[in-house]
Amino acid sequence: MSVYPFFIEYERPRPRRLVDQHFGLGLTPQDYLTILAVPQTTRDYYRPWRNLQAADRDVGSTIKEEKDKFQVNLDVQHFSPEEISVKTADGFLIVEAKHEERQDEHGFISRSFTRKYPLPEGIEADMVMSKLSSDGVLSITAPLKAPPKNSDERIVPIIQTGPVKRQGEEQA
Repeated sequence: MSVYPFFIEYERPRPRRLVDQHFGLGLTPQDYLTILAVPQTTRDYYRPWRNLQAADRDVGSTIKEEKDKFQVNLDVQHFSPEEISVKTADGFLIVEAKHEERQDEHGFISRSFTRKYPLPEGIEADMVMSKLSSDGVLSITAPLKAPPKNSDERIVPIIQTGPVKRQGEEQA
């Protein structure tokens, strides 16, 4: 077996995910320990443990699809309510947020993002609601339409043809 395919595999781009949404925040003590404990042999070395640590700290957005509702929770703590927009269009839930450059303890920073979530079948787009908690979590919920009744089923009315006779009553 040739060693050549392994070189090609090494040069292949690695998967990239945006899990850490806390841009511009300082490093945590755990970050410093990771930097000191793990030597960097090359500049482009693939470091999956960083993704694992970031995933532990930041869950990003969560999507829940239950039998009666669709819900999205999104961390937007860096934005004020006026800087956030939630809308539905063409079968998507679209969340956008943007703030202009502002100063923080590290310097100047500006942030913006757009998230598009495909709406599941049966969502009542007119009933989509959003709430922003005091800790910066945006919760967006939409009720699912009740499933249509089975077209084969029909309720047959009962028509009473005479007075009700109870058992034990005698006719006069």
